[in-house]
Amino acid sequence: MIKPSYPKLFIDTVSARLATLYPDTSNQQLLERLLLAMGRYGINLVPDRPDSPATRWTEKDSVLITYADSLLGDEVQQPLQNLTRFATDHLRGAFKTIHLLPFYPWSSDDGFSVIDYRQVDPNVGTWADIASLRNHFSLMFDWVLNHVSSKSSWFRFYISSVSPYSEYFIEVDPSTDLSMVTRPRTSPLLTAVETRNGSRHVWTTFSADQVDLNWSNPDVFFEMLDVLLYYISLGASIIRMDAVAFLWKENGTTCLHHEMTHEVIRLLRNILDEIAPEVILLTETNVPHRENISYFGQADEAHMVYQFSLPPLTLHGLLREDASHLTKWARNLPSLPDSCTFFNFTASHDGIGVRPLQGILEDTELEFIVQAIQDRGGRVSFRTLPDGSQSPYELNCTYYSALADRDNIYSDNSIRRFLCSQIVALSLQGIPGIYIHSVLASPNDLDGVDQSGINRRINRKKLSPDEIRQFLSDTEHPRYRIFQEYLRILQIRTSHPAFNPTVIQNILEIDPRLFVVKRCAENPVTCIHNFSTVPVTLQLNGFLETGPHTDHLSGTTFDIAPPSLTIQPLQCLWLEKA
Repeated sequence: MIKPSYPKLFIDTVSARLATLYPDTSNQQLLERLLLAMGRYGINLVPDRPDSPATRWTEKDSVLITYADSLLGDEVQQPLQNLTRFATDHLRGAFKTIHLLPFYPWSSDDGFSVIDYRQVDPNVGTWADIASLRNHFSLMFDWVLNHVSSKSSWFRFYISSVSPYSEYFIEVDPSTDLSMVTRPRTSPLLTAVETRNGSRHVWTTFSADQVDLNWSNPDVFFEMLDVLLYYISLGASIIRMDAVAFLWKENGTTCLHHEMTHEVIRLLRNILDEIAPEVILLTETNVPHRENISYFGQADEAHMVYQFSLPPLTLHGLLREDASHLTKWARNLPSLPDSCTFFNFTASHDGIGVRPLQGILEDTELEFIVQAIQDRGGRVSFRTLPDGSQSPYELNCTYYSALADRDNIYSDNSIRRFLCSQIVALSLQGIPGIYIHSVLASPNDLDGVDQSGINRRINRKKLSPDEIRQFLSDTEHPRYRIFQEYLRILQIRTSHPAFNPTVIQNILEIDPRLFVVKRCAENPVTCIHNFSTVPVTLQLNGFLETGPHTDHLSGTTFDIAPPSLTIQPLQCLWLEKA
């Protein structure tokens, strides 16, 4: 029986979505099952947080991206405990939220091949450790919803033909023409497995160990919904929907951005708006920009999407000393739908995706970036195109090494260029997400690549307690000074309402060497970034008011008088009329 506590509009909406997704199953049964799933964790999972668009996020929001064991444990403490201690000692006031990359038991892909969604990997800690971290920071969890580990109990039960898991995965006749399917990897799309019912081929988008779930089966939907609600009940404020663009499969289509994938997200949004309206859905779709922002829907899908074009465009601009491509792209960003914003980042646990450059940079400029990364010791990962050829998919490099001088990684220009890249992401409308190896200004971990044979390990070094102690004690080392400066800038940002994600931005086209963002708050802040290694003198021509201005980054106040203003090499300014 339908509980009268749910509004009729909600009941009608989710009922229609369930009917669209699962037309061959009784709609009444699906609806009753949905309401039972929602009731299992209570109506207001986290009842004390604001739920209106105006207060869902503020200028104080910023996210640290880290593995649970990016800081390793020792004989006394496990990695999650060491991370909590480091974060509470050094990161409070700079970061509000910590994104814990998959901390569940896993078998490959550094966590993204999940064995058990409801457990914490005992090698990193316990749910109690995560609760302890949540006492000091909001939390963001990964929901790896496209695939599960071949070592999981779900897949073992599938092989043994145990219901309902026997229908959890996608079997395909290997003679089927799947040439239209968009591939993010070069590995085979189908993997042969021996089951109780004989040899079968299952769909494996990312690797043979990552077996895709069959979301056209309502049992899978309800199983994964329970996982989602479980995470929220344990304190997740942001849910990152990993690889969501590949969710729904249908022969004869690309199986990318399928309309049913969008319908799943809309249904999830309806559910969370009803029982956990403060929780943010973030879609991870490393694709060209127009496809990426489609996951906002009509303000009825994701609350937040990754700004995937930002990392490679910022990198290109600083290496070319020319911000014009970044400026053009940013000027053409659409207005954000209500209650939606961008997740602005320059680096993550993955590499720097270059597919988002499609339609923005010419092939020669992509070749320039690829060569620049290789010159700095980085690697390049490829994907297979429908015609069988391969194309660069991802640049594997720490963001610091990507921007450093080849002959002097910690030169003054290297440091200023890197900090400029990070300040760009902090200046733009949205919430900044900052990878731990950017905060620590880590160089490429070439040993990690050589030992593992995995390109992405170049940016995933795990630091021992001794390495962290040495880092924190060597206060004269450039890395430590970058770390302290980064935290100082983040703390400045949290104190100014102009950086609230709801405040609109104007991108000003002033000089090709400059990237200029005006945050149009009651007290506007003009953010100027010099991408070149030479001073840039620009004619004011009214783009800045004359008179005294405060530069929030340096804390200095100076007069701006016509006719010109000179921006020093790789200098950044956050200017407000004093």
